[in-house]
Amino acid sequence: MADRENGMGFRQARTSDEVEGTRLPLPECCALVLQGGGALGSYQAGIYEALAAADVPLDWVAGISIGAINAAIIVGNPPERRVERLRRFWDRLTSALPALPLWPGDKMREFANEASAAWVAATGVPGFFRPRLVPPLFATPGTPGALSLYDTAPLRDSLLELVDFDLLNTGPVRYSAGAVNVRTGNFIFFDNRERTITVDHVMASGALPPGLPPVEIDGELYWDGGIVSNTPLQHVLDNQYAPTLIFQVDLFPSTGRMPTTLLEAAEREKDIRFSSRTRLSTDMLLKQRQLKRALRRLIDQLPPDLRSGEDVALLAEAARELPVSVVHLIHRVRQWESQSKDYEFSRRSMVEHWQAGMDDVRKTMQRSGIVAMNILDGRTAAFDLTRS
Repeated sequence: MADRENGMGFRQARTSDEVEGTRLPLPECCALVLQGGGALGSYQAGIYEALAAADVPLDWVAGISIGAINAAIIVGNPPERRVERLRRFWDRLTSALPALPLWPGDKMREFANEASAAWVAATGVPGFFRPRLVPPLFATPGTPGALSLYDTAPLRDSLLELVDFDLLNTGPVRYSAGAVNVRTGNFIFFDNRERTITVDHVMASGALPPGLPPVEIDGELYWDGGIVSNTPLQHVLDNQYAPTLIFQVDLFPSTGRMPTTLLEAAEREKDIRFSSRTRLSTDMLLKQRQLKRALRRLIDQLPPDLRSGEDVALLAEAARELPVSVVHLIHRVRQWESQSKDYEFSRRSMVEHWQAGMDDVRKTMQRSGIVAMNILDGRTAAFDLTRS
């Protein structure tokens, strides 16, 4: 990816493949924030491929669960190999369920997806997890076999093959993965700016119970960070060090159709549960920045003799902010997708999710003028440019 500079000192990205002369100014930090969502994670891979094609240089990639896995593959490879490694990973995961011809109609597609999900539940996912030979009920208490239905040894092998952990730890891109301590319940981020990241840290972020076993790190057991929060957005905002453009990839939409069946109700509940923390973080960001702006205006109106006090200095420090633009890229639910969509690893669905991610980036870049104005003006705002 090329780092281009314009006359104002901003790096620039193409806004579309068709309009070469138009560029999106990029601030000092460009971050990619990836939710958890299992099989839906191929949407994130499509997002990355399109961002790379648009010459968006990433300075920070943060993820939870499948987002942490995709992030590790991105950060743990040089730019020219990232898409190929992502493709190899997702081809491996979906190799047991090829895209077979279907009769037309949403109901037939929904039936095929449910059958694929049932197959995954029974046989596992190549390169990711496999059923345990001994059921948890008969395993020794306290062992991984007693705490989970599946063995994730295949994921360990995949990560060690596809991720260069030396590059991930010493390269220029920051990496963060969220997990939760099983004993204390505390949410934690494993960050390559604070510690050496190993395959265990990545796997811990994706260890969703009761399907997958906890991962031991430094004598403590960790589960999937999505148990506490399915998005690492707050971690990036709390540690923001420069004006930032964040591409926030949401795999579960907050809005959706009214359910009419029990399965649709289960799907809607899952979407709301996993999207709520993202909306909360974004709403809090905008509210906090609004209050900071109001506080700065109030301080500016104080007479000179009142501005020199310690309390005013403390408030002035609290009112400081770095501008941030949050661009939402949201996986929109299709009519045939159900509550099993996050563990339906068919080849057809993977290809569709991947293409949807690429299409959403292209739509966003073609309508990115409003984001460009926000960046150039040094303001804070959130955008969703993929809606029709």
